Amino acid sequence: MFPILIKNATVVNEGVQSVQDVLLKDGLIEKIGENLQPVGNCKEINAEGLFLLPGVIDDQVHFREPGLTHKATIGTEARAAVAGGVTSFMEMPNTNPPALTQEELEKKYAVAAASSVANYSFFMGVSNSNAEEVLRTNEKKNDICGVKIFMGSSTGDMLVDNYVTLTRIFGESELLIATHCEDEKIINANKEKYKDADNASFHPIIRNVEGCFESSFSAVQLAMKHDSRLHILHISTAKELQLFSNMRPLADKRITSEVCVHHLHFTSDDYARLGNQIKCNPAIKAPENKAALWEALLDDRLDIIATDHAPHTWEEKQQPYQKAPAGVPLVQHSLPLMLEYVKKGRISIEKMVEKMCHAPAICFQIHKRGYVREGYHADLVLVDMNKELTVAKENILYKCGWSPFEGHSFPASVHTTFINGAIAYENGKIDDSVRGQRLRFDR
Repeated sequence: MFPILIKNATVVNEGVQSVQDVLLKDGLIEKIGENLQPVGNCKEINAEGLFLLPGVIDDQVHFREPGLTHKATIGTEARAAVAGGVTSFMEMPNTNPPALTQEELEKKYAVAAASSVANYSFFMGVSNSNAEEVLRTNEKKNDICGVKIFMGSSTGDMLVDNYVTLTRIFGESELLIATHCEDEKIINANKEKYKDADNASFHPIIRNVEGCFESSFSAVQLAMKHDSRLHILHISTAKELQLFSNMRPLADKRITSEVCVHHLHFTSDDYARLGNQIKCNPAIKAPENKAALWEALLDDRLDIIATDHAPHTWEEKQQPYQKAPAGVPLVQHSLPLMLEYVKKGRISIEKMVEKMCHAPAICFQIHKRGYVREGYHADLVLVDMNKELTVAKENILYKCGWSPFEGHSFPASVHTTFINGAIAYENGKIDDSVRGQRLRFDR
């Protein structure tokens, strides 16, 4: 791998902007400074006027492999990720078969090693009956991002509502526990009440605020009782925010939270326009929730920005509301969307980098990623704050081929994405010879 010298970039890192040269060598950030000189057979990139950020780390994606590969594969969605400046992802276990055994989990790592242009990790799945298997991950806690518990509606055998199982996992797991929190009883009662619902505007009524809060509250109670390391995914309601603190340093928090870009951007008002395209779980809710999420993100009650990227085919999404699957493809456009909010003055670029790059690295204790630091893996993204990106079918890289942002013009765009010092995306093209690495964790 040849060295790369990035010249005159505006580096955004650890709350500071500075114009620097950055030398990448042997997959690492070799040197950061001014007036750096090329070494050996070095490729130089003139980054004057561009911003250099740590690569985005998305802690929640669904890449559908194995078993659901008509929707997506690890390889296709990783390509979309790097085109959007996402250099590392953590993928969920609700595939077919689900990752409920160590054997099935390692099969996913093998697929990623062979096909993923981005760095990767995979959650171990929890069911009501596999506690022994889940706890075997304690022996591999430096090699697996965490365990995932669906404490709300899911598919197959992945809804966990057995209190004995929950108590054992929360009491004995040495890994981060990530939860999907929606109360099944509340949702089922609402489904019966609105059994004739015929459009997506009913979705936040059926999967309502109370359903989210009661489940999140239960998870927090379990974590506090057992001093577990809990991370609650995709917070979508104002009411849930009372469960979280903004204590610092972040590394000392035992209970952390994530907000997804679609909950920061869309509201229930958008169902009239987009319908099932934005049907997801937990549901996109009334506008006052979006406003509260933004406030909590900026005051650090919400720790991480992610996507919950969950593609389905266009044909599946065109089914009647009650049959259409829940999930939205987002991983290619999360960074451009947040850069739009930077340009609007809603969030600073330093804060955005904290929430999309630094905080995932801290919360999951990822080894030497998430920062622009000498000696760290050279996972970086150059962004052009003045080059517009209009989302169109020809530049959507998701296998499903659609996006709720189709036709939307983002005011900023990804210029180049580096994976472990290699150029994985540049000038609108993916280098399919690049392979990501398995994430490691300092635990």
